[in-house]
Amino acid sequence: MSTKSLDRIETLTRSLEVSNVIRLKDAADLLGVSEMTVRRDVAACDNIFTYMGGYITLKSPAAGGLGYIMDRERGSHTDLKRAACHIAARYVKPGDTIFLDCGTTIPYLANAIPENRDITAICYSINVAEILCKKPGIRVIMLGGMYHASSASFADSNSVNAILNLNINTAFMSAGGVNISRGVSCSNPHEVDIKQAVLQTAANKILVVDSTKFNVIKPMLFAKLEQFDMICSDPQCDPELAAKTGCALITQ
Repeated sequence: MSTKSLDRIETLTRSLEVSNVIRLKDAADLLGVSEMTVRRDVAACDNIFTYMGGYITLKSPAAGGLGYIMDRERGSHTDLKRAACHIAARYVKPGDTIFLDCGTTIPYLANAIPENRDITAICYSINVAEILCKKPGIRVIMLGGMYHASSASFADSNSVNAILNLNINTAFMSAGGVNISRGVSCSNPHEVDIKQAVLQTAANKILVVDSTKFNVIKPMLFAKLEQFDMICSDPQCDPELAAKTGCALITQ
């Protein structure tokens, strides 16, 4: 790699440590080169950068940036998240159109989905899309909009309108908190409209959460428990919750 390329990569990295995300066009303007040159630099350093939908991000967000919240959560309760997602993957049927939510749990579901099942997967987060795009036999629809580093996802009113015009067989939804009386909640305001649009249009709604999410309330309420057909969780989930939630609770 040339000295000029190394200098561009260093400049781009420093910029992303401050902003967490930059448009390809803006990166080209910043570096004084063509968009194609930036894409070559990014592709040559795929261990540092992620490129998707015209935006560039760091694979490891700066600790002081918005992405730090997601980076911190990614490593927590991984065994429980994986267990819940392996259960949820059983409900992905050949030929289905599915929706995969954002967050740090759903990537385990994306990994667990079998290949070559003629599946169409709708998503709006980079970490989920990266996994799905590498699986043969899965068509990926990536929703666009403004990038939100706190959840590594894209969302705006156009995304909501797109969802309302799609036929979804099964939606696999994530949450930061599940409370029997208050309902299902998340941390990020920009996720709410997306989640509610999916719940409005999907034929089957499955909540995928590990057992640590129960009896937790996050700032943004987006659904009542009765809006879901099923909850997939891990074996450590309290079996008595099944009667209280009002919907099927699958933990094995």
